[in-house]
Amino acid sequence: MRPDGDPEHDDHGLPHVDVVVPDDARELDRDVIAYHREQRQLRRRARYRRLAGPFARFGVAIPIITGALLIALVSGLLMTALGTRPEPRPTHVALAPHPSAPEGQKGGYLPTGDVTQPPAKDRTSLRDLRPGVIAIVSPKCSCSAVVADLAKRTQDLRFKMWLVADRRGSTASGNETIKSLRALAGTAHDGDPIVLDDLTGVLAKDYANQNGHPAIGLTAVFVGNDGVVSDVRPSAQAGPELTDLIKAAAPDGGH
Repeated sequence: MRPDGDPEHDDHGLPHVDVVVPDDARELDRDVIAYHREQRQLRRRARYRRLAGPFARFGVAIPIITGALLIALVSGLLMTALGTRPEPRPTHVALAPHPSAPEGQKGGYLPTGDVTQPPAKDRTSLRDLRPGVIAIVSPKCSCSAVVADLAKRTQDLRFKMWLVADRRGSTASGNETIKSLRALAGTAHDGDPIVLDDLTGVLAKDYANQNGHPAIGLTAVFVGNDGVVSDVRPSAQAGPELTDLIKAAAPDGGH
């Protein structure tokens, strides 16, 4: 400080700054806290600019587009959840009150008995196998072609198809028989034949016969929605006739 009270000249040309040094450093606590708060705000703004930077050139377009997409998504979900749904077609109608033939024959009900769908042990009444086609397979049946053809035709007409083994004359165990049926079902690229275990063999006894002997090949049993067997074809062959037989079993379609 010069005698006249003016500050000494700064050789570096910097402006004069009065600095007050407090006697107690604790007096600076509020200034330190304010400084750190300001630094945090600056860091938050910098992060926001980094995140929003790529979208900044689009202005308000991005928020508007995002909002529109969210509204469309929510509207679609609500329409799907609350919209009108078609009434499902009932799986079964009532059994025909007066079939034209005894059970176990063409024109009558399926015979009394139960089947299982391995590996499940739950029993299903034969009368519940409707509408659809029951394919009874003889031992060592070389019938993959007709199985595949029948599987596709039943699928096209919304019918079910079941595969059952005729164990008469077979020395294979039950497990081996089911395994063979599954392999046969696997040859069908279209459709989904369901493998069943006929616990008493009643289906083969009643339907898979030809000239008093067990039928060879595949016997197709066509069952309508009313539980009546509309036709039985021992040694069935692949071809369009199968479609006609399926349609005749249930003119209104399958399940």
